[in-house]
Amino acid sequence: MEKRVKKTYICTGVKNYSVDYKKALTHLPVAGDVALFEVRTIGKHTQIQGEQIRNVKIIPGDVIMAAFGTRYATEQFEGYLPTETSDEYHILGAGGSVGILHSSHKKFEKVGPTALRLIGYAVDSNNNVINTKKMHAHEMLGFSGAGSSLTKVILSVGSSMDSGKTTTAAHLVNGFKNTRHKTAFIKLTGTVFTKDKDLACDMGADMVADFGDMGFPSTYMCREEELLNLYETLLAKVAACSPDYVVIEIADGIFQRETAMLLTNHKFMAGIDAVFFSAGDSLSAVQGIKSLQDMHINTTALSGLFTASPLLMREVKERVNIPVFTIEQLSEGAALSVLN
Repeated sequence: MEKRVKKTYICTGVKNYSVDYKKALTHLPVAGDVALFEVRTIGKHTQIQGEQIRNVKIIPGDVIMAAFGTRYATEQFEGYLPTETSDEYHILGAGGSVGILHSSHKKFEKVGPTALRLIGYAVDSNNNVINTKKMHAHEMLGFSGAGSSLTKVILSVGSSMDSGKTTTAAHLVNGFKNTRHKTAFIKLTGTVFTKDKDLACDMGADMVADFGDMGFPSTYMCREEELLNLYETLLAKVAACSPDYVVIEIADGIFQRETAMLLTNHKFMAGIDAVFFSAGDSLSAVQGIKSLQDMHINTTALSGLFTASPLLMREVKERVNIPVFTIEQLSEGAALSVLN
């Protein structure tokens, strides 16, 4: 009896396919190439996010469908596309990004990644490897920057992964909705997983979108032009609800490759109306402002993990003259005071 294929979220749109087993020995994948894998050993990832946007338990022997991709996550994994065929691949992200692990955070060194064996590639009727990014290529727009003139665009960036960017963005959304403003949310960069846009939706966003909607297993190592086109495309997508505000989150810290690429792109930043910077502690908050200034960016306001501590907030306020908001204040709509 043929095993059921557990399809990861990034492969949701893959419907009609066959499996080419021979390509597993010869084909060198690019980002978005879809393949079937056998789960060999369970490591960090004990579940995948399935096409129904729920967590799906996986065990050794299971067959999953995923896409080759990359990952940059300082608190988790660093991984890349294979440069040669291999006997073992790794789950880099639960949403369906698979590649070769390069490094991991100390807390995952003992457990390691979940290891996979490549069975074969998913191919179309012409025996071409199905690619999640190519499936959406016809929807991609060229960057013009014009879309940002139709709404106010708020950028949520941070000092690092887990500094509070997503929480800041979600509470900004909540604050705008609580003050009766139509609001959209975009997760522009990262590794595919719907948690962040789901949170924004739960907090009241009228429309949400992320890079995964365009078939990107990850945005790590994307070209600058590709990132700008992705921004234009997602902005046009959420414009359908005619939002007063669009909150955009960029993953990881401001020194990360794609984040720095966007922040130093004058055409991209010309369409940004405000920058909210999240930090985990007082030092990263203060120094983060200075790093953004070096990029010729003025920080509109501060938030993030450090605002959970009155002591850290005091340290920051003693050193900078920039508004600091707790997440409760953001939900009350306090951010409007620095936007209007």
